[in-house]
Amino acid sequence: MSGRSSAKKLRIGLASGVVSLALLAGCGAFDSGPEANLEAYSAQQIFELGERKLESGQADDAAVYFGEIERLYPYSEWAKRALIMQAFAYHRDEDYPNSRAAAQRYIDFYPADEDAAYAQYLLALSYYDQIDEIGRDQALTFEALQALRVVIERYPESEYARSAELKFDLAFDHLAAKEMEVGRYYLKRDHFAASVNRFRVVVEDFQTTTHTPEALHRLVEAYLSLGLVEEAQTAGAILGYNYQSTPWYQDSYALLTGQGLEMRSIGDNWLSAIYRQMVRGEWL
Repeated sequence: MSGRSSAKKLRIGLASGVVSLALLAGCGAFDSGPEANLEAYSAQQIFELGERKLESGQADDAAVYFGEIERLYPYSEWAKRALIMQAFAYHRDEDYPNSRAAAQRYIDFYPADEDAAYAQYLLALSYYDQIDEIGRDQALTFEALQALRVVIERYPESEYARSAELKFDLAFDHLAAKEMEVGRYYLKRDHFAASVNRFRVVVEDFQTTTHTPEALHRLVEAYLSLGLVEEAQTAGAILGYNYQSTPWYQDSYALLTGQGLEMRSIGDNWLSAIYRQMVRGEWL
């Protein structure tokens, strides 16, 4: 199996770096230990050794070997192939900073190459795959969103654009979930004004996420607690217009009607402006 076919398989499948048994047999003819004198080998031999390390689950060693090609044969075609493989090997090893650095070098050196889209996608993944707990700092989520947007906008016809779009939506939803978590925290402790600020962010900035219906219901709760009846009714009206099939609408309906209030837009506040935009199409 050639380096080009292996790289292609990697790109198409985001892959596992699997190489054929024939390649493994071919690599067995020379020393594969970390202490090997790589200057005695050709760029292709070192590349195949890196692939062998990937196959055996030693992604950290593989990244080192791919890096040696860049050092020993800096302007060769093998060096270009090795750089994208190094970014992948680092990512598999969960060494995200080095994966990101290698991917960025590839983009800088070969911006027009067919693998530039994959390099940008790997760069985005180096942020995205570190998004885990909602309670943690969300700086990585913002970085992931920015890098995924580049994939979507710069490489819209690439095989990675659709995956980037899906991950972008999930990361965006993740940010909204963080706002909701903080908003609920304040609401449970009767810090109603602080909770309103968080839920407002979700409604205004994250309208397309799955958290918007709950945010509107929590606004109904918070505004009623603050005695801001018009705002509570307007939040309920938006729920009734866009999310009537959700349990959050049912909860808000029971809460408002239980106090003799209607779910309708009243007054001139930020929620009534959103209601006019959504229902009446009045954007000015």
